[in-house]
Amino acid sequence: MDPCSVTCCTMLSCNICGVTVTSEPDMKAHLLIVHMENEVTCPFCKLSDCNQPLYDCPICGLICTNYHILQEHVDLHLEESNFGQGMDRVQCSRDLELAQQLQQEEDRKRRSEESRQEMEEFQKLQRQYGLNNSGGYKQQQLRNMEIEVNRGRMHPSEFHRRKADMMESLAIGIDDEKTKTSGIMEALYRYYQNAATDVRRVWLSTVVDHFHSSFGDKGWGCGYRNFQMLLSSLLQNDAYDDCLKGMSVPCIPKIQSMIEDAWKEGFDPQGASQLNNRLQGTKAWIGACEVYTLLTSLRIKCRIIDFHKSTGPLGTHPRLFEWILSYYSSEREGSPKVVCTSKPPIYLQYQGHSQTVVGIEERKNRTLCLLVFDPGCPSREMQKLLKQDTEASSVKQLRKFVGNLKHKQYQIVAVEGVLSSEEKIARRQASQVFTAEKIP
Repeated sequence: MDPCSVTCCTMLSCNICGVTVTSEPDMKAHLLIVHMENEVTCPFCKLSDCNQPLYDCPICGLICTNYHILQEHVDLHLEESNFGQGMDRVQCSRDLELAQQLQQEEDRKRRSEESRQEMEEFQKLQRQYGLNNSGGYKQQQLRNMEIEVNRGRMHPSEFHRRKADMMESLAIGIDDEKTKTSGIMEALYRYYQNAATDVRRVWLSTVVDHFHSSFGDKGWGCGYRNFQMLLSSLLQNDAYDDCLKGMSVPCIPKIQSMIEDAWKEGFDPQGASQLNNRLQGTKAWIGACEVYTLLTSLRIKCRIIDFHKSTGPLGTHPRLFEWILSYYSSEREGSPKVVCTSKPPIYLQYQGHSQTVVGIEERKNRTLCLLVFDPGCPSREMQKLLKQDTEASSVKQLRKFVGNLKHKQYQIVAVEGVLSSEEKIARRQASQVFTAEKIP
């Protein structure tokens, strides 16, 4: 056992009596003075009163006949103790250095992995929102048509015909109407007049053409297609002739150009910055903010409303349905079963997709059901609604009950009239810090 141990303040403790001192000379004096006073029995004659002076080591019990030899012996004990403590300190220092190196390596690996994951997530978002420099509408249209030709699903002559039509459409900035279906609202009016016995009342928007995604915008063009639907309704409404004079439904690259022009006017600088002030030549998604910005730049009065959290059980949004019912039913009370309102359709946005609300049903059980045009629905399905006797199964694809809308958040853009030049300037100024109305 070591004769002494070093405390945190370098004190030396005697292992015999526990006394602590601050230095080796003090410890040596203590051992020789205090503990040498003990009576010693002579190992030679076994008498305690032997005249031979004897000295025993207070640490290990060794008996010496010479005081100086004992002193050197005790010094050796102290040196051994100090050496062991020094080695312990060296080992502790090495262990600490190794632990620090291991921690630094672990931190470096963690930062590297976090950086890699962040880059992957950033690239994923770039691909998802069309900002990865992979080309825009034109490039995707040509690429997908080439795939169709290679798979034998499109004749080369058809490819060249469609390419020529696309290039003409892009040159004049007008949609080629190849994904357009007209006459659906009129067909719905006939259907509700003659059938739908489980519906108490239905409100329909003004006339709307349906547009669906094509080879050029599949996977990212829903916002643009819904804008085309909304604009198709406004173009057929005399109340908007002044601000839309001479317009036709634009093609998607033209819509991108129009939004860029609105940004250049000073609308929504934050939104423009998020999309690098550029849409043309990209597959960038647009949402409610861009639709509001574009409509406002055209002097169309509209509101953007954010249903930012659920207002019903199981993540539903009954307040959204109530607001839309109020929007369409505000004009006439006590009206007939089918009400053709003067209200344009509503742009509806949620995470990853957008649709166009063209009406709302009040069922006989007092529940509400939206009527929705989805740009993901192809023309062949929408055209089934145009049959003389529209079937309930065809209308079913348009219906969205409260239980069908369970996304965390919904935003709508609702058109309310025309802006004066002064009102447009005021709204442009207000868009410097863009805020939507929130419900609740």
